[in-house]
Order: sequence, then C-alpha cells, then structure tokens
Amino acid sequence: MSDETSTQIFERLNALLQSNSVNFRVLIHEPVFTSADSARVRGVSLHSGAKALILKAGDKFLMVVLPADLSLDSKGIKRELNSKNIRFANQDEVESLTTLKPGSIPPFGSLFNLPTYCDDRLKENETIYFNAGSHTCSIGMGTTDYLVVEKPVLGLFGKLAEQS
Repeated sequence: MSDETSTQIFERLNALLQSNSVNFRVLIHEPVFTSADSARVRGVSLHSGAKALILKAGDKFLMVVLPADLSLDSKGIKRELNSKNIRFANQDEVESLTTLKPGSIPPFGSLFNLPTYCDDRLKENETIYFNAGSHTCSIGMGTTDYLVVEKPVLGLFGKLAEQS
C-alpha cells in the first residue's frame, strides 16, 4: 500500500461526498491503529466511530459497518445473510479488495464494489467518524448524510464487545 493509493481512495471519497453536497470535516492526526486510539485523537466517543469490517460470506465479500464500541455478532450476520459460512477477510484479501491496510478503510463499500451492511445503532450518533484511506486521516460527517449517500442494508450486526 502506498501513500498514492491512500490519496486515490481519499480523492474518490472526497468526490463522492462533494457530489452529494455533504458537509464533512477532515482531521489529520497521529497514526492510529485501534478504534480506541482513533476516538482519543479525534476527541470523540468510541460509539461515534464507524468501523468497517470486510467479511466473506460463502463465496462473496461484503462490508459490515459497526459503531466502534461494538464487535461483530456473527450469528446475527449469518441470519441476516442466510449464510452458514462467514469469516473475516484476511489481510491479503482486504488489501486486494480495497487497496488499503486493515484499519484505514472508510465505511463505503460502494467505493470498492462491495455491498454495505450497517448496524442500526450507528444512527444513535449525529456525527460519525472514520479513517479515510490512511491511519493518519479521518473524516467526520453527519450520520444521516452517510446513510443517504451509501444506502447500506440496516440491521443488528454488532454486539457489545466483551469486557476484560
């Protein structure tokens, strides 16, 4: 993955948002590799992070977007997709599908020709935040705008992360 690839994804995302007249904020920050670190450097709640996961269901890949304080509910997603076999895409698959490193992927499956499924609880946030193609660049935008532009399938795909 190169800086050029990250820039191309950011430019495609920027063009998509601007063509839909979406107001958004770009944040440049120190590199972050966890949802908790991302929330900390952005100065926002963990719940407002839109975490994009790439999964393989049967022989098809898809994106699931969760509030960052939730983890994937594999039983829920299997039920929703009517699929017996679901797994996380491995790093090579993620990079092949998105040209990005895991953790830097914006929650727009449409940018990568992937269907997007979004946990309904993301709507609890007025604004969502997500990495925009790199570990040092984030975007903040209205949740309603996200739902209008991306048109994800909504459902309950997450569960509270296990407490340690």
